[in-house]
Amino acid sequence: MNRKTNSNLKNATEVTMFILMGFTDDFEVKVFLFLLFLAIYLFTLIGNLGLVVLVIGDSRLHNPMYYFLSVLSFLDACYSSVGTPKMLVNFLSENKAISFLGCVAQMFLFVTFGTTECFLLAAMAYDLYVAIYNPLLYSINMSSRVYVPLIIASYLCGILHASIHTGATFSLSFCASNEIRHVFCDIPPLLAISCSNTHTNQFLLFYFVGSIEIITILIVLISYGFILVEILKMHSAEGRRKVFSTCGSHLTGVSIYHGTILFMYVRPNSSYALDHDMTVSTFYTIVIPMLNPIIYSLRNKDVKEAMKRVFGKNGCLKKVYFSY
Repeated sequence: MNRKTNSNLKNATEVTMFILMGFTDDFEVKVFLFLLFLAIYLFTLIGNLGLVVLVIGDSRLHNPMYYFLSVLSFLDACYSSVGTPKMLVNFLSENKAISFLGCVAQMFLFVTFGTTECFLLAAMAYDLYVAIYNPLLYSINMSSRVYVPLIIASYLCGILHASIHTGATFSLSFCASNEIRHVFCDIPPLLAISCSNTHTNQFLLFYFVGSIEIITILIVLISYGFILVEILKMHSAEGRRKVFSTCGSHLTGVSIYHGTILFMYVRPNSSYALDHDMTVSTFYTIVIPMLNPIIYSLRNKDVKEAMKRVFGKNGCLKKVYFSY
């Protein structure tokens, strides 16, 4: 058995590029998907980068809560930009190749941004608890000495996690095929075309992603548990309504994101169905970054007021943003 495996590895042709097979070969469907995802991508960039500009430009939004939101928005814009432009090109091009190094970079960035978002959402839940627990001391308890290290730590965890999986995945041999049944370089479809033993990779994927999910979800649940206690102490019905509205938006974003991550990566290898997984992974890398500005910002009173101040002279922008 070992001799056969070693022989295959020795005879394997070194892969210099991969082919991203995508969703379909039907031209009309590809044109429709191109227009759909182009619209989503443009909305994602405008919504997320617009929020970053808004937070930077409006001094009334210069507090940790909106700094976290602006970092999340910038992260989502980057996350969506890693694979969407290449996917859009592939919809209309016969050449769907991506270089070996391009595939390495794409996976590394996807995992980095995806993991960073997990930790950032947990930090935002903690930040919300601090804001609700003692609003008068919020700016002191969540000073730059607290929120800046939280943001940096989120990115460092993302980079470390991405380095582990990228190194482990691309140390494998790809001798059976270079055709990836996906729209971008993700871990499961790459493991599926490797002729090496991927048991260690599956172990790393399941336990690292599982551990990150457990840690970040626990932080979110504990934070919201304390928030619920604070809500029950409130005597004002209006105060409770405002807090429930804010918490509901945050929990919606967290639930959608973590739900898709758990479905994609924390399960046995035997249950992977690449065509189905391609749809789910496209959802969390392209659709969720589009939804986050709506979930976290466009229903926020302070953000709406900032938009009125910044974009108030533009009637079209008023109609777009304040119809929500």
